[in-house]
This record gives sequence, C-alpha cells and structure tokens, in this order.
Amino acid sequence: MHFVLASASPRRLSLLAQIGILADVRPSNFAELEDEDSSAYDMVRINALGKGRDVLKACQKSDVVIAADTIVALDSKILGKPKDAADAKAMLRSLSGRTHQVMTGVAIFNNERELIDVITTAVCFRQLTEAEIEAYVATGEPLDKAGAYGIQGYGALLVETIDGCYNNVVGLPLTKVYQMLAELEVTLF
Repeated sequence: MHFVLASASPRRLSLLAQIGILADVRPSNFAELEDEDSSAYDMVRINALGKGRDVLKACQKSDVVIAADTIVALDSKILGKPKDAADAKAMLRSLSGRTHQVMTGVAIFNNERELIDVITTAVCFRQLTEAEIEAYVATGEPLDKAGAYGIQGYGALLVETIDGCYNNVVGLPLTKVYQMLAELEVTLF
C-alpha cells in the first residue's frame, strides 16, 4: 500500500510513522480558507478536503492520500499561527487559565472514495505568568503553531488538562485515522 501525506508537517509525518505508515510527503497548493465568518468546524473540513483533493490529482487511484487541517478556537474565535512574537504573547494571554478547542479535519482518499471527519479536543491551560509567556515565546516554539503553542514541546508545560485525543492536539488524531482507513478496507496490521 502506498501512502501519501498531503502536508509538509513534520509532526504529522512523525505521527504516521508511529503507527507504521511511511508516507511520501506531497504538500498541497490548495489556498486554505481563512474566513473569520466561517465556523472552525467548517474551516478545517473544507481545508482538509481541499488539500487532499489537490494532491490526489497527482496520485494513482490506489494510493491512500491523507490530508488534515488543525486549528485552535477560543470562544468561537479562530487562533491561527501568530504573525510575530507580540501576536503569540497576546494569544497565550487569552488562553491562560481557560479552556479552548483544538479541531482537526481529516480527509482520506483511496480508490475513488473519500472520507472526512472532524475531531475536537478540549485543552485547558493553567494560569500563566507574564514571565512564563515571555520565556516561552523566546524559545521560538510558538511562532509556527496554531494558537501559539505546541503540546509536544515546551508547550506541554502550559497545559493543565485535556479532554479528548492528545494526538489531535499535535496535529493528527491517529485513532480516527486508523478507523477511517479500516472503513476504506486499508489494514495496517
């Protein structure tokens, strides 16, 4: 079975490798929807489908194409990747002591079939001090991540609890991917 990851995310590639999927990386040219009027649910769904369909055009029918889009939402406001350090600090201040949602749209394509699903995980940050926010942003870690944190790195120290799939917060809900592959009759073991 030939797997293709429609993403340049090293985190997603690493997660797939964790469950034995060695995928070829083919980043999509799809222009992601960034409409502030769209719901987070609709946005990740549209983006995952768009990325996957774009990459699918250059693949074989028998290839298994996996596409995903992850966002962070707080009070229905979407927190994308910060523009700069000041924006990252503002995002972290808004998340401090509060619960937000991490949503990932997952789309899988194989043999002219496509499946799409959206997984949501609730993440609660502990109360952060200004010094902690400054120090975390100074690591550079939050600058390329939605919501300005990465739970798989130093950002783990900001999180008090999660309700849902940890891997979803990293960027790809592996259990859901496995279930979708099974529905497409693609077996891993």
